[in-house]
Amino acid sequence: MAAGPAHPGGRSCAQMPHLGKMERMVLSMQDPDQGVKMRSQRLLITVLPHAVTGNDIVEWLIQKYCISEEEALHLGLLLLRHGYLYPLGAPCSLVLQLDGTLYRFQTPYFWTSTLWLATELDYAIYLAKKNIRKQGALANHEKEHYDQLHRKISHMWDLVVMQAREQLRAAKQRRKGDRLVIACQEQTYWLVNRPPPGVTSVLEQGPERGACIVRRVQMTKNMDFYKWEIQYCRKALGRIRVKSSVCLEAYLKFSSQHGPHDPIMSGCLPSNPWITDNDTYWAMNASSVAVPTKLRVERWGFSFRELLEDPVGQAHFMDFLRKEFSAENLSFWEACEELRHGGQAQVPALADSVYQQFLAPGAARWVNIDSQTMELTLEGLGRPHRSVLDDAQMHIYMLMKKDSYPRFLKSDMYKALLAEAVIPPETKRRVFPFVWKPRRLSSPRPASFPASDSASGDTAAAARSPGGGEGEA
Repeated sequence: MAAGPAHPGGRSCAQMPHLGKMERMVLSMQDPDQGVKMRSQRLLITVLPHAVTGNDIVEWLIQKYCISEEEALHLGLLLLRHGYLYPLGAPCSLVLQLDGTLYRFQTPYFWTSTLWLATELDYAIYLAKKNIRKQGALANHEKEHYDQLHRKISHMWDLVVMQAREQLRAAKQRRKGDRLVIACQEQTYWLVNRPPPGVTSVLEQGPERGACIVRRVQMTKNMDFYKWEIQYCRKALGRIRVKSSVCLEAYLKFSSQHGPHDPIMSGCLPSNPWITDNDTYWAMNASSVAVPTKLRVERWGFSFRELLEDPVGQAHFMDFLRKEFSAENLSFWEACEELRHGGQAQVPALADSVYQQFLAPGAARWVNIDSQTMELTLEGLGRPHRSVLDDAQMHIYMLMKKDSYPRFLKSDMYKALLAEAVIPPETKRRVFPFVWKPRRLSSPRPASFPASDSASGDTAAAARSPGGGEGEA
């Protein structure tokens, strides 16, 4: 692989969410109480603190995420290949070993999500430093890169050699253990950003799009390729597109509808708790109140999602469904939400409980879903996970949105809620609430009185002084 200019950090926008998940996992692994147990390890005669073994990493992943050993090994390998872990010693390849091989967590400065450039100059300094330290004993691909960079940036090669020697001189002043750790960190970083030939670069082929790239590369331009391209273009032509005028009308409608309900745009009633000491606004809009405000009840009519996201609206909608003998639909939706956001260890038990209560034949609160969705759900319940009931939940959600929700908005219950809703009274406010009021001074400032009329100034000062006429000019 020729050393060429890299993208900023080598990261695409599509990869950033995956890198964020990996980094949160690495932070939890380094937790002093619940993370991987780190200890000082001896490597020959050097003691290295905060080291872990491959077995410790795999066992922690199995216990933390309730996954198999194979999945934990694959997850640990991904962390290693993305540079969040590095092996101690001489890391020629990033492979997770389940023996006594020691690993450490990479410093955040070298994390894959950093946006600083892995430039050719930095790589040239690294290779020059390694060439001086090992007296020319570089790997074959490193020798090729070294020669290419020497020819490409020959005009500044003196700077490269000077920087390499200066870094080596500074490294000799450190402890042996620190020198070994820094060398392994740097080598791991360049193994990620400049991988050896034959090794897939995780920066160019991320986990979210690797299958698509492989499929497109393997597809040659034969008859099947052109058929696929024609079919793709036909689908693109039939895709629904919206005019910009329609989009702007929708934005205007949304803004006019939500404008009165925005506390920044329309103000807060009865008073603004951000700039006053009155917290009545928070109390009236709490998650559970006896009588909601009129603006809050009106918001339930904007969309079904607005109704379900409000605990008070969801409770009133449940009362309405009980009167229509279909409360099990909302209960099933709530149970699916609990499964999605619950603990990982409770997922199998929660999935089985939801199935027995709502989907099993003869269930006490059976919900009606179509046969195709039921087949997909039963197939997924063989290996339950957080999203196993998503299809069934979406079916019930659309059923309530298209059937129960319109009837709720037209019902007497919703009209009564609108009529009985609280309209907060507006407190009396100043016309200019942010006008600065000068402080009352105990004695006047000299600049407050005109210098031309000293006598009148002395009289005014005597009249305003705390001691009455006792003050002298």
